[in-house]
Amino acid sequence: SEYDLQNAKNREHILQGLKVAVDNIDRVVEIIRASSDTEEARSALMDEFELSETQARAILDMRLGRLTGLEIEKLQEEIEEVRATIEDLEDILSDRDRRYRIIKEELESLAEKYGDERRTRIEGETSDLSIEDLIPDEPMVVTVSHTGYVKRLPVDTYRTQRRGGRGLMGMKTKDDDWVEHLFVANTHDYLMVFTRKGHCYWLKVHQIPEASRAARGKPIVNLLELDHDEAVASVVPVREFSEELNLMFATRKGTVKKSALSDYRHIRVTGVNAINIDEGDELIDVQVTSGEDEVILATHEGMAIRFHEADVRQMGRATRGVRGIRLADDDDYVVAMVIRRAGPPLEDEEGEPIEPTLLVVSEKGMGKRSLVDAYRLQGRGGKGVINLNITEKTGKVVAVKGVNPGDELVMITRNGVVNRQPVSEIRVIGRNTQGVRLINLDQGDEVMDVARLVPEEETDEELGDEAEDVTTVDADVVPDEQPAGVDADADETGS
Repeated sequence: SEYDLQNAKNREHILQGLKVAVDNIDRVVEIIRASSDTEEARSALMDEFELSETQARAILDMRLGRLTGLEIEKLQEEIEEVRATIEDLEDILSDRDRRYRIIKEELESLAEKYGDERRTRIEGETSDLSIEDLIPDEPMVVTVSHTGYVKRLPVDTYRTQRRGGRGLMGMKTKDDDWVEHLFVANTHDYLMVFTRKGHCYWLKVHQIPEASRAARGKPIVNLLELDHDEAVASVVPVREFSEELNLMFATRKGTVKKSALSDYRHIRVTGVNAINIDEGDELIDVQVTSGEDEVILATHEGMAIRFHEADVRQMGRATRGVRGIRLADDDDYVVAMVIRRAGPPLEDEEGEPIEPTLLVVSEKGMGKRSLVDAYRLQGRGGKGVINLNITEKTGKVVAVKGVNPGDELVMITRNGVVNRQPVSEIRVIGRNTQGVRLINLDQGDEVMDVARLVPEEETDEELGDEAEDVTTVDADVVPDEQPAGVDADADETGS
């Protein structure tokens, strides 16, 4: 009653101010029109009619529709109702006997409504409850180092910083180790761990030990049955193995392969062969696709190609794949695969479509965003177009990500420094440019990996199939409308 009484008095106070405005509407309009801004109008109203700041603000927020005769009559009725409520609540607070009568009536009403026999059985210990049922389903940052140390920790561990800062220490590493992979997945998600040799292993996120920000973590070989010479290439978090989704593979030498996600639902502890890898090649990335998406491959020497997923036919598990991009020379190699999602583009708070962009980061801490449409759609197997103007100042490309303005960026250096910053602070510029400084590096340090953080406010509807079937921070996806058909006359490197 004390709470309701205070709210009723606050409402009466505002209504009294509105009543003053209605009774003196001509003068109120004159004051507002003569004021240069809202602050001046509020001060003038307070001085003219001896109003409080709350009352003056309510008058300025009042709709013109409340000036009709019917609305004015409703205003007077509401004032009378609020005053009656205040009087009744004050009576309750001053009359102890009435308070006890009210409590008795409410308890009798509850007893009549819910006073049936107990429905819940109280028994002894049950064996149906698993350990996983006791683990909350919440997002975690998972990091994997170059030598195979893995750990998880809460997303809010890394505070947001501005562009150009030095960053926080994210993992203590040896001189010959650094953080290579960083992504976000929920504790109940499945992790499909793909090695550079093309093998696939299965793991649950909650099975990864939780550690502090500076801790190294636990060797992943202690969690999986990996061969001694295998290294992790990609980790794909999935909620369920849908029949309608695919896995898109990309190798260092530019080969791509598409297989059904459901082909990998029965994974043995010892792993399975996910893709056949040529001698001298290795797997660099695996991502989930819908069958209607686009694929963008980017190379170390600053080239990139964009083609439709339909250009790559679906194959079984133990297959090699086809050519995705033709490399310029033997020193060049693919550094990233970005998936552009089919469907309508995301919209901002004003309902305007968000232009999808590609984020390019070089080894010397330079970076930029460019519109995806700046990369023309072509058939797979070509050389592509220039992605970054490579100079001594920039160094060569280390990462390419599909990002939106609301995302955040996490960069990891060879020395284990982590820098987190909003993507919106990185301006959109042309495709064939050098970019801007994203992080100040220590002497001898260089950027090794980049991850994209999706804000918690992003809804399942905005994420589409990715939110339903895949939860990942390092998912290089750019939602957009499905483009027109593409040229499918491209060379294959085998199957």
